[in-house]
Amino acid sequence: MFELLTTENKARRGRFHTVHGIIETPVFMNVGTTGAIRGGLSSLDLIDVNCQVELCNTYHLHIRPGDDLIYNMGGLHKFINWHKPILTDSGGFQVFSLTKLRKIKEEGVYFNSHIDGKKIFMGPEESIKIQSNLGSTIAMAFDECVENPATYKYIKESHERTVRWLVRCKTELDRLNSLDETLNKNQILFGINQGGIYQDLRIENMNQIVELDLPGYAIGGLAVGETADIMYDIIDTVEPYMPQNKPRYLMGVGTPSNIIESVYRGIDFFDCVMPTRNARHGNLFTWKGYVNLLNQKFKQDENPIDIDCNCHTCNNFSKGYIRHLLKVEEMLGMRLCVIHNLYFYNELMQKIREAIELNDFDEFRRKYLEKFSIRV
Repeated sequence: MFELLTTENKARRGRFHTVHGIIETPVFMNVGTTGAIRGGLSSLDLIDVNCQVELCNTYHLHIRPGDDLIYNMGGLHKFINWHKPILTDSGGFQVFSLTKLRKIKEEGVYFNSHIDGKKIFMGPEESIKIQSNLGSTIAMAFDECVENPATYKYIKESHERTVRWLVRCKTELDRLNSLDETLNKNQILFGINQGGIYQDLRIENMNQIVELDLPGYAIGGLAVGETADIMYDIIDTVEPYMPQNKPRYLMGVGTPSNIIESVYRGIDFFDCVMPTRNARHGNLFTWKGYVNLLNQKFKQDENPIDIDCNCHTCNNFSKGYIRHLLKVEEMLGMRLCVIHNLYFYNELMQKIREAIELNDFDEFRRKYLEKFSIRV
């Protein structure tokens, strides 16, 4: 399913074949938590910003509108009118983010809904069943994401439980994919490497989950409190133990610089809410550096956000106008900023792929790590 087309040192240019289309890697997955991009973008807008994969949230879609409803309406692809690949996370991150509302047991996690306090149970089987109802292309294994720092003892217990949960996820997905009523009988499972910031636990965990021979593997539990240097050290530690012929996914990362540094270390898939979250507050990424559009100096600026950008926003509107929209809290301002940031991220990945193909990624890395540190 995964073709490794070429490499430059550890940087990889690949092609991942799925039932919903080909994914050119390295790739950034645009985050549509509840089936839409925050900031007023639809799936049709994602086509215009050159998105390849949309990431949706299992936990949130289970809460509202309900995975049974989405199943009855033909699955998530039909529900949101997106016919390219979709990756659904497992709900495991909510184990991390809803600390005060959950209790972890061997069988799974007991939640109180953040919406109405309703009691919810989610274990490996329940998470996979929800993702099967959604019919996503890639289902993520149910795991526990632990905040850094945490004790060695707790991380060891957690990662061992995560491995046991992964075995249960695989068994349940195999069962569901064999049923006539299943929407996507070709749904695939990615395992998630855990182990906190402890190198020996990370290696032990990766060696264990690789034995299951899954279609892809993620590195989880990073970008949750540790420094960027520690994150890079963990990637360097784990990468030699990840299969060469399977895609590698670094979950929840990150800035343009984080992505470049992680591609340099052998990562293929990325996702992060940063481009949309920052955009809604006027914080924009450009090829010349970082722009805070709310800055007074842009009040009468007739230029686009980035003269080198070919997105809908930059082709049609000035910084001065978009700043005005943000100041008066007009939704259009947020929408235009989100369009720009997502276009930038997807173009960044395209340029990274081209640089690896031309054996020019090292030079690309040196050039843009410096530029992306500048505040315009």
